[in-house]
Amino acid sequence: MNRRDFLQYGAMAATAATLQGCGGGSEPDKEAPQPRVVILWNSAALAAVRDAKPGPPMVARSLAVIHTAMFDAWAAYDAVAVGTQLRGALRRPGAERSAAAKVKAISQAAYAAGLNQYPAQKPIFDQLMSQLGFSPSSSVDPAQPEGIGNLAAQAVMDYRRGDGANQDGSLTASGIPYSDYTGYAPANPATVFTGGTVLSAIPAPDRWQPLTFTDGAGMTRTPGFIAPHWRHVRSFAMSSASQFRPAPPAALNTPAFTAQAQQLVDLLPNLTEKQKCISEYWADGPSSELPPGHWNLFAQYISTRDKYDNDRDVRLFFALTNAIFDASIATWECKRFYDYVRPVTAIRYLFNSQTIKGYGAGGPAAGVVNISGASWRPFQRDTFPTPPFAEYTSGHSAFSAAGAEVLRSFTGSDSFGHSAVIVARSLTADTGLPAAPVTLAWASFTEAAEEAGMSRLYGGLHFADGNNAGRDIGIKTGAQAYAKARRYWEGTA
Repeated sequence: MNRRDFLQYGAMAATAATLQGCGGGSEPDKEAPQPRVVILWNSAALAAVRDAKPGPPMVARSLAVIHTAMFDAWAAYDAVAVGTQLRGALRRPGAERSAAAKVKAISQAAYAAGLNQYPAQKPIFDQLMSQLGFSPSSSVDPAQPEGIGNLAAQAVMDYRRGDGANQDGSLTASGIPYSDYTGYAPANPATVFTGGTVLSAIPAPDRWQPLTFTDGAGMTRTPGFIAPHWRHVRSFAMSSASQFRPAPPAALNTPAFTAQAQQLVDLLPNLTEKQKCISEYWADGPSSELPPGHWNLFAQYISTRDKYDNDRDVRLFFALTNAIFDASIATWECKRFYDYVRPVTAIRYLFNSQTIKGYGAGGPAAGVVNISGASWRPFQRDTFPTPPFAEYTSGHSAFSAAGAEVLRSFTGSDSFGHSAVIVARSLTADTGLPAAPVTLAWASFTEAAEEAGMSRLYGGLHFADGNNAGRDIGIKTGAQAYAKARRYWEGTA
């Protein structure tokens, strides 16, 4: 299965198996099979993400909002589960707890929450409602499944409206959704990525620096720090955004600071073909579902592999998306608190006057040559050289570790048994590679998460400490969020 096929796997599998037996929840349904709507709505949400192109923390939040609305609607038709907002107030009598009612309530909740998160992507959600044979409803009648869906979704949306994310832009004069209201300003001026960086352009060598580059559309861009306010967003299960803040990264003018940069200077010219494939497979850059969405695709695979029904799917994705959401808050708290330097700036500073091995003006595809340290490049496309936010800690590592933690806990095993094939000559940074198809295989969720973290070192985007600390954050936020999610479906929250 190649990268592109895998990204579409969940949606195709869910559509091909639209009718499947429900049951296996706390109250097995003895009626006609129902559509696998949780998977279908998750696929629709990921399609909206790819189209809207928000930042990683916004993706994590939006998926959590959509799946929490779905869970809360489903909980009304379960004997013991309670919703996150209205608790058991929406619970319907046993005679109404049919699989068909759950499907309609879940779908209306997903539709309402999806429009709230991605209004410009309304056609995506309209198409799925039509496919399912439903018409969008404004009903708030709790005796009707669509009313339950709307009531559940509205309660979640009301709760999230003032959660600090600034989704509607009301906290800033610009009115731009998700814009920063904390007054963050970078300590360094922007530097042109394709040129050499002089030392005077790096007044704060251990702090984040904006990059100016030409994007895939030929536009010159200097992106600001994405979501520096995210530490103020209300989490799902954490006591505070800083609950899992790790020790500081290596300090400037210490051997550790130089050593972490030297590791990447030595690593990138010697990347193997497989390591380059790993770097690009996990990149999840613009126009993708981004790292938070990647683990949703893995959950779709697990659902199909293990023949889950809607009752199990709604719980799985509720736990997964909220764990990844909390990982985004904990990670961005670190990114903002430490405001730590990316490798591209640190290496250009430390090796500024030296000749080193690296990628020249032609990029990775032109091979390794002698370059000035002042113009060092990561293993990335020039059109998106480094994500626009601080290095410490790694978001990929945290999102992946949180996702792996939930999947281990939910399935009761670390067994994954999945793979993806990188087709020949499909890489974008080194366009001639791989020479032949390369298979990436993961026996366990842990192995997949660890590879995702290492991919950021292969890409020249993170230091080892950023990966390790990020992974630790993900494990902790994942375990804590899963425990809280479970209390909701067990009715003990």
